[in-house]
Amino acid sequence: MAGTLPVMTITPRPRFSVRLGIAEAIEETPHLGVPAHLRAPLRQWVRRCFTSEIDSNAVLIGLHLRIVPPKQATPLAALISQDGWALLDVIDTVLGFSDEEDNWFGNEDWETLEDLLDAGGSAYRVNQGGDGLEERITPAVRDAVSQAVADAEAEPSAGSAAEHLASAWRAAYGLHPDPVRAYSEAIKAVECAAHSVVQPNHARATLGTMLGEFKGNARAKFTTALSTQSSNDAIAPAEAMMRVLWDGQTSRHGKQTPTVPETLEAARAGIHLAATLVQWFSSGVVIRTP
Repeated sequence: MAGTLPVMTITPRPRFSVRLGIAEAIEETPHLGVPAHLRAPLRQWVRRCFTSEIDSNAVLIGLHLRIVPPKQATPLAALISQDGWALLDVIDTVLGFSDEEDNWFGNEDWETLEDLLDAGGSAYRVNQGGDGLEERITPAVRDAVSQAVADAEAEPSAGSAAEHLASAWRAAYGLHPDPVRAYSEAIKAVECAAHSVVQPNHARATLGTMLGEFKGNARAKFTTALSTQSSNDAIAPAEAMMRVLWDGQTSRHGKQTPTVPETLEAARAGIHLAATLVQWFSSGVVIRTP
């Protein structure tokens, strides 16, 4: 999650034919998979990542993706012959690939790839680490989570909250989303950030035990930077969000009835809820009074 990706400076404008009134404007939605107009540019980008048709790294990536080369095709030709999701898998793997000697730099040109995806209206973009693809979302939403990660990284008492929140983001918005893991990581992020504030002396504190800490007279020990209707219940906003996040994890425990995994929509909502809580606890919005 560290770092900031470049932002395209090309201002979208109506097509010439639309401006002349010859054609009607078409409101395009982000393209899923690999649309025809992006196929050749993306394949060319992959080709430029390697030094030759028989580059050993192309062989390794092909093996990793279990790609069976067409007869007499070179390792690189096998990679760039992929289409649709298979081509996106190749690109995602190239971005995150490194050899044992760490002397391969074919994936350094991710900025060009980002420009191609942006200009072509792809539903995907290069992640902020430059080492994989993720689903494209509103920059303001992404930046809010990035800020929460930065705040957690800067606060030692937040433990590994930043790492868990970043992992939750990748699991929810990566090329192959994992909602169950994303939701679980989001909860861990909040547990790490809130631990030193809510239950510093509880070695096995969880979001559930922290919610129990707010019961009875103990809740008066917490205060926030927010103005609440009752000064005696300052923790209520944070408690409500923590409760929603905790109760929303449907796959936490197994029982006689079938386990219900979290949906992708629930996982993404949980991450943004967790990001707010991580930021609150990491930056001192919620504190415990002596």
